[in-house]
Amino acid sequence: MDTPLRTFSESPEDPFALHRAATAVLDGRGTVVGWSPLAERLLGYRPEDVIGRRALEVLVDAADRTAAVTAIGACVAGGGWFGVLPVRRRDGRRLRMGFRSRLIVRAGRGEEWFLVGAPADDVIQWETDRSLLDGIFRRCPIGVSVHGPDLSILRVNRAIATFGGASAEDIRGLRMGDFLVAPDALTAERGLRSVLETGRPLIFTEQPCRLRTDPPGRERVVAVSAFRMEDPAGEVLGVTQFIEDVTDRALARRRLALLNEASARIGTTLDITRTAEELARVAVPGLADCVAVDLLEPVVRGWEPARNASGRLCRVALACVTSEPPPAARRADGEDAFAPGSTQARSLRERRPVREAVVGASAAGGAPEAAGHAPDAHSMMAVPLTARGVLLGVVSLWRAYRPEPFEDDDLTLAAEFAARAAVSIDNARRFTQQREAALSLQRSLLPSDVPEHPAVEVAHRYLPAGGATEVGGDWFDVIPLSGSRVALVVGDVVGHGVPAAATMGRLRTAVHTLAGLDLEPDEVLSQLDDLVGRIAREQEATGPVTGDQIVGATCLYAVYDPISRRCALARAGHPPPVLVTPRGRAALVDLPAGPPLGLGGLPFEAAEFELPEGSLIALYTDGLIESGRHDVDEGLRLLYAALDAPEPDLDALCGRVTRTVLPERPTDDVAVLLARTRVLPPGNVATWTLPTDPTAAQLARRLTAAQLAEWGLEEYAFTTELVVSELVTNAYRYAAGPVQLRLIRDSALVCEVSDASTTAPHLRRARSTDEGGRGLFLVAQLTDRWGTRYTRDGKTVWTEQALDGRAEALAALLSDA
Repeated sequence: MDTPLRTFSESPEDPFALHRAATAVLDGRGTVVGWSPLAERLLGYRPEDVIGRRALEVLVDAADRTAAVTAIGACVAGGGWFGVLPVRRRDGRRLRMGFRSRLIVRAGRGEEWFLVGAPADDVIQWETDRSLLDGIFRRCPIGVSVHGPDLSILRVNRAIATFGGASAEDIRGLRMGDFLVAPDALTAERGLRSVLETGRPLIFTEQPCRLRTDPPGRERVVAVSAFRMEDPAGEVLGVTQFIEDVTDRALARRRLALLNEASARIGTTLDITRTAEELARVAVPGLADCVAVDLLEPVVRGWEPARNASGRLCRVALACVTSEPPPAARRADGEDAFAPGSTQARSLRERRPVREAVVGASAAGGAPEAAGHAPDAHSMMAVPLTARGVLLGVVSLWRAYRPEPFEDDDLTLAAEFAARAAVSIDNARRFTQQREAALSLQRSLLPSDVPEHPAVEVAHRYLPAGGATEVGGDWFDVIPLSGSRVALVVGDVVGHGVPAAATMGRLRTAVHTLAGLDLEPDEVLSQLDDLVGRIAREQEATGPVTGDQIVGATCLYAVYDPISRRCALARAGHPPPVLVTPRGRAALVDLPAGPPLGLGGLPFEAAEFELPEGSLIALYTDGLIESGRHDVDEGLRLLYAALDAPEPDLDALCGRVTRTVLPERPTDDVAVLLARTRVLPPGNVATWTLPTDPTAAQLARRLTAAQLAEWGLEEYAFTTELVVSELVTNAYRYAAGPVQLRLIRDSALVCEVSDASTTAPHLRRARSTDEGGRGLFLVAQLTDRWGTRYTRDGKTVWTEQALDGRAEALAALLSDA
């Protein structure tokens, strides 16, 4: 059976469709001459009840006849009528009906009127629907387009026509690819084809919708809702889509996303340049085509900027969507300030964001000579960087490659970026300032250079941690001692920052003082233990213990004698040293641990070893072997491997140790001190035991002169004999037991007189009436250094004379006197 042909007016929803509406025919006098079955079913009158009778008498109440007569007059005058009239049903009830009447002429019958009627509610609903449909296509601000099964356009409303820049008639029959750019047309048709094939509607789906007539770079985003159209038999007629321009909404959402991204990406480190680069990268390309960050020079250096914002501006970050920035974004070489009339200068002067169009590079403070190499900017913004009331610099943003100029919302977003970045930059500046202060203090307290020493060849490394809070109290020292001996020291103060560095300086000074007393290693640590305990008590007296207060330290103190090849060591809670003998492998020295400094009341034990010449001893702080990358055992294994590999250059070996064992970014300070032992040749040492009788001084002078002649140091004989004579005479007068004289030829000439007494000699100035008391005063004048060290059996008084030719001049002066 063929499907009946329908027209648009005979749609199933049309109440006047012939298969749904009541129909009747009236002659020219208003007599009913035709009555349909639907009319009988709707009003209850059979054909024989109404045919041949006047419609006004049968179908209209007396109270409604005036309105009916008025409608008849309008119908006759206009040749037809549409409206609503009340009709009387057969059961007496009134029914409001909508009517359409048309004049028809029949051959031989004259004029007749064809009436089509339906309940008024159905007619009003249908008219409302028709009005809605008309409004959608004529007055609705939301775009509507109807597409056939092949996605060609069947009809569009005025909003779409305005959007596309053509009339609705011109658009009919086209496809979206005829006025949208190819990628966006493909996206749109893919969505509509999915609706056609599956029947699943699109609901507020956002997609790009750029017109082919738009300038390059312009953005358009629309929200699309679409549904499939079907006839009553289920045949697909096409698809209808509703299109709303949501570009502003999408841009606002993108700005919010950029702001959230800025919160996560700006200020990830306490580095000024890195923070400025993060700011520039966040804004490109989401907000601008090119972004530059210029900071005042004091800010870059970590200093406090001037309140008047004067001074040199340094460009620390530049990000652009292309490899070549637009001319407006460039600065000439050596340019350190913006032109007085530039946007940046105005923003800095007024301390507020500024937005304006750009007319050439010079308007933006750029380098005019760079023009012509890239598209110039057409819109720019300048936003000052201020934090805590201090001006730090300015952020410049340009658009050169997208056509839309900056808007007020863009300026607000840029100001938010700048505010967040300014706080991070100021934090980084303060961090840099504090870190530089801490490192400067630490550098001033550490040895700037380790002096050459005949007892050992040394190499060292000091590596500060990566942050200001990680600047710690690690230190090392190489201290010359009497008798050609040397003290090797490594220590670590508990804690970080300036307090740790300051305490490290106090301990290092104390170690130098104690080393000058020639104390044994365990005695040195005992004295340091008392000092750290006093420091802790001082801090406790100022208030509760905090993380910045120092409550302990560790230390390793070693003394090496190149004559006896003996090395005495003691440690206070510090990692033991690693020893590598010429024929052995790296291993930890078996050394009593000892408590950390500052606990008080616990003893320290020293150990003494004889080291072959060329032995390598490695002293270090715990930061070398303890890190987040590995545990202590693994750190020691790496240290052993680095030390076992042959390397004659000690400095190169020290570098290999730090590279092998340490991670790229150590979390704690590290101090490393490598020492390779040397031995003083026997021929450079002469030792005699002198008798305890009045001739001892005379014998000492004779032995000294002979030994100096053997060494070729005759010019030092006169002064050295005087020194030896005074020291031996003092030992003879005030000491008991044998007296030992030792001469050491090294970088200096050392004279040592040892006895069994523990009485300390004192230097004093004799009065003119005194007969004695000038011996040590004379010794002090003739030598460069002198001192006393105590041993288990007594004491040794020693002197040093520099072998620089001064002795001959001094002897001539004394002989003249």
